[in-house]
Amino acid sequence: MLDTPGFVEVTPTADISVDQHGNRAKCLQRLVRMDLPVPQTVAIPFATVRKIAEGTMPDLDTLIGLFDGTPRLLSVRSSSQTSDWGGPGAVLNIGMNSDAHDRLSNTLGQCAADEAYSRFICAYATEVMRLDEEPFVGAAGPAESLEIYEAECDAPFPQSLTEQLGGVLRSMARAWEGTSARLLRQAQGAPADAGLGLVVQRMAHGMGPGQSGVGVVQFVSPLTGEPQVTGRYTGQARGRDMVGDRATALYLRHDARGPSLEDRLPEIYAELLEAGALCRRRLREEMSIEFTIDQGRLFVLDAVRCPREPRASVAIATALARDGIIRRSDALLRIAPGTLGRLLHRQLDPGSERQVLSRGVAASPGAAAGRIVFDSAAAQAALSRDEPCILVRRETAPDDVRGMHAADGVLTERGGSTSHAAVIARGLGLPCVTGATGLRIDAAKRRLTLADGTVLKEGDEITIDGSSGEVLAGVVPTQEPMLDDAFADLMSWSDAVRDIGVRANADTVADATLARTFGVDGIGLCRTEHMFFDASRLTVMREMIFAEGSEDRAAALERLLPMQRADFTELFKLMSGLPVCIRLLDPPLHEFLPAESEGIHALAEALDRPVSEVKSRIASMQEYNPMLGMRGVRLGIAVPEIYEMQARAIFEATVAALRTGAEIAPEIMIPLVTARREVELVRRRIDAVAAAVRQETGMAFEFRVGVMVETPRAALRAGEIAETADFLSFGTNDLTQMTYGLSRDDAGRFMSAYVNEGVYPEDPFTTLDVDGVGELLLLGASRGRKAREGLTVALCGEHGGSPESIAFCRLAGFDYVSCSPFRVPVAKLAAAQATILGARDPAGPAD
Repeated sequence: MLDTPGFVEVTPTADISVDQHGNRAKCLQRLVRMDLPVPQTVAIPFATVRKIAEGTMPDLDTLIGLFDGTPRLLSVRSSSQTSDWGGPGAVLNIGMNSDAHDRLSNTLGQCAADEAYSRFICAYATEVMRLDEEPFVGAAGPAESLEIYEAECDAPFPQSLTEQLGGVLRSMARAWEGTSARLLRQAQGAPADAGLGLVVQRMAHGMGPGQSGVGVVQFVSPLTGEPQVTGRYTGQARGRDMVGDRATALYLRHDARGPSLEDRLPEIYAELLEAGALCRRRLREEMSIEFTIDQGRLFVLDAVRCPREPRASVAIATALARDGIIRRSDALLRIAPGTLGRLLHRQLDPGSERQVLSRGVAASPGAAAGRIVFDSAAAQAALSRDEPCILVRRETAPDDVRGMHAADGVLTERGGSTSHAAVIARGLGLPCVTGATGLRIDAAKRRLTLADGTVLKEGDEITIDGSSGEVLAGVVPTQEPMLDDAFADLMSWSDAVRDIGVRANADTVADATLARTFGVDGIGLCRTEHMFFDASRLTVMREMIFAEGSEDRAAALERLLPMQRADFTELFKLMSGLPVCIRLLDPPLHEFLPAESEGIHALAEALDRPVSEVKSRIASMQEYNPMLGMRGVRLGIAVPEIYEMQARAIFEATVAALRTGAEIAPEIMIPLVTARREVELVRRRIDAVAAAVRQETGMAFEFRVGVMVETPRAALRAGEIAETADFLSFGTNDLTQMTYGLSRDDAGRFMSAYVNEGVYPEDPFTTLDVDGVGELLLLGASRGRKAREGLTVALCGEHGGSPESIAFCRLAGFDYVSCSPFRVPVAKLAAAQATILGARDPAGPAD
């Protein structure tokens, strides 16, 4: 072994590390340590490659002298710190010259030698000298290739191995430092100064006499992760790029469809199986092995982590843990939380053809295809015909929730990742694309126009991909989600590890049923307004809004009371033994009123009033800035009958559930609080209703009253607010909106420009702003707990499903986070990972 400052031979004891030599170099050393037949290899570290890019070459003669054999033919491959960061493509057969060609003609045959020389001349010309490939295509042998090279370069083709190797190393080093390469790897998460290592390896030919060839093999299905030998082998070939030639490739294992490596070389096939099992056991991973067979002898050229779909990632990690190869905590850390979202939703078939019509914000994952509809009535009609549909709106409002329930997907012209459409779609597990570029919707004419002028009418079929934000033409084939034992194991192990609670945002029994299936710790947010948008209830709600006085209002609310009570009773029975946090009515009342002529006429008929009077009343209720107007707790104070009805429905439902044997102690959350006095006024009425229900029913029950902290003032005054509240739950959707002064529905129009220009590091509605909004969370939690011992602190905004936000909340000592049901698995895994990493970090809190 020779170890110089510029390079090191790869041996079992060589000083090779991922941080200095890259992932491939370290993996090759591990293969050598396992006594696998790896060709002789030299690793060039990051520092040397940087010097090469600057013009300083290491002692190549000494490097070349490490390799034996005549002729000396070498390959060079990149070795970045992480395989995902990529690197320049491999260059093979370095050292091919006229002398080597003559020698190979005698050993491999004239055809094999000609092909090897011609391909190397072309590779050197294009990869090193940056010439066009076209002149070399179709060249009749190496003699013509040499003539073309000399004509294009105005210089003869280099015959020296030292010169060839120097040219290849210099080209690869400089390619890594190029702008395009740097931007590509930075997109994969690499730092700007990420280094590149190179490995120089003796060529093992797959073109010799007898049984020779190249192949790639992996030992699990890339789709499911189940044990399965997959890959290809091509005889009389060189280079991984030739493995994909289906015309000449063989199957690996015995197959009735054609010849296989197992049939022709059973000993080699057995060696590959042993190598795969050894890699799994020693490298603690399922690997894809690149190999060459040189005249009946196996060589392992490389082994990389085998490619896999999300389902396979979960299956592989859990199988390794069950077999005792890795710890369960390691299995949890190997799965990116975001990949779980793809397991829970229908996805586009990876092999399907697609025509992109528009792109928008990937607001809710999953794929859906269907006919275009422009309103809730059309969506419900399509559902009655069992016909898939995509609800297309300029932007959605609360009265579109009925249509969203009926649709298979949602597409909006406006909005971002936390707009109304996005939040509700994620709660429903509905694919959604918001803020579609260049889309213009004309609901009156029931058509939409694309950026290129193409017009789509109601009934035309489209596909949306809420995972990528793409809008596609026609019906694109999809794959159904599949949850198996591996997924169940992952969730069970996450529950055993995590030390922060995960609740679900659930507004209906269906939501709660799904959440309970995922094993949540309770319901952290039940938005009661969504219970009023059923057609039968909406009319009564509108009658209440139009009531002239408190008596008429109370009469309408009396009709809504049994409906709400029934909803809560079912919810409490389903969630028996777990906490259920119910938010009192939050949106402004005008959101329950129709905006279009058809709806206004229908309301006038239901109320038996003139259309002009209904229009006038609706107009009088409009606000200049309704999101900062009479909503939330302000509504509860100005129109107290609404909150009193809701409180009575909650307590009567509690009694009904308790009588069935359910265990329930509801939590009531007051929204949009800014001052202690607001909480005192509302809580006094809630306590009075509770006392009345206890007296009327003769049943004792417990409940808690808390506050949704979604204004900066509430966070700053959390100490005095907590004196009259049992819990603080931070609603980061509105808190971010008010802290930034940004509309979450409109920010999507310019947010990408802000992120690209570095104004914000990320979209604050997608990734919690720990510097600004996070400081308000820390202040609010600290001041609240200082004022009230045992105060529960939680986060219930859309950030509750974000891994980064969960890690922040755990460090901040929050009791739980709450997110939409379909994000619960993501949140549970992220919570477990935060707990594991926190325990391993000596600077972090101990478990």
